[in-house]
Amino acid sequence: MARFYLAPLEGITTQIFRNAYHQHFCPMDKYFTPFFVPHSKKGFSTKEKREILPENNAGLFLVPQIMSNHAEDCLKTIDKLLAYGYKEINLNMGCPSKTVVSKGRGSGFLAFPEELDRFLDGVFEGIRDTDVRLSVKTRLGKDGPEEFFRILEIYNQYPLEELIIHPRVQKDFYKNEPNLELFAYGQENSKSPVCYNGDIFTAEKYEKIQKLFPKVSAFMLGRGILMDPALLERIKKEAGDGGAQAGKIRRFHDKLCEEYRALGMGDKNVLFKMKEIWCYLGKSFPGKEKALKKIRKAERFDRYEAAVEELL
Repeated sequence: MARFYLAPLEGITTQIFRNAYHQHFCPMDKYFTPFFVPHSKKGFSTKEKREILPENNAGLFLVPQIMSNHAEDCLKTIDKLLAYGYKEINLNMGCPSKTVVSKGRGSGFLAFPEELDRFLDGVFEGIRDTDVRLSVKTRLGKDGPEEFFRILEIYNQYPLEELIIHPRVQKDFYKNEPNLELFAYGQENSKSPVCYNGDIFTAEKYEKIQKLFPKVSAFMLGRGILMDPALLERIKKEAGDGGAQAGKIRRFHDKLCEEYRALGMGDKNVLFKMKEIWCYLGKSFPGKEKALKKIRKAERFDRYEAAVEELL
């Protein structure tokens, strides 16, 4: 039986989104936090604590994600996470953001394979006497897919819990098609279990990928879930009719608004968060452009709610 994970999307798949999704739709086997960047503070910030407090993630298998290119800093953050009881942690080698890449982090780190090797060596040495398990989420490289051959050699030197491969390079961002040929190479040659990530937006696309790679038993869903929160139900053939799905989306939407407001964000900031989600979710409503435009243009919460009511 395949396992399914919710991908980390910065600013979106926070504990509010994860819990609302978990409550209203088909639960994931694992949820990954948006990345933590190590800092010099002794503990976590209030915002970071909110993300990883066990009581804020009850019933979820949560994997915190760290983005770093400095082993000592990474180990300090791992220690902080261990204090909260986390035993599995993910390292981000995949973020394509230009601000991240310019600092040699995320998929930008892949341009420096020798430094990547030293980093992983230092991190695994530092956790040797702990029971923490480390996985990696990676792209194929920074500039060209041929970089992946060397990068995989490096990963294969370490006992990764899992290697999550998004088969694009950094400069692709989310354009171009995922490189399934190199994903196949990764699946066949990785010494760690492999998870597929990339452009699974429909149940049909999942079935195609699953048939191409029958040995792969884990799939990470990201933008596809934001576009269609019932995607995993469709994959598992558990989705109800259109009316039932609209009701679920309504309850999911209302829960998000309620929890964002409970944080004291204020209507303006809640509107911003919800509009960001509708940038994806709107793709589930073809032919409803008029109502979606009203959502995008709403500057007051009452007008926003009226537009959502019209849509749903």
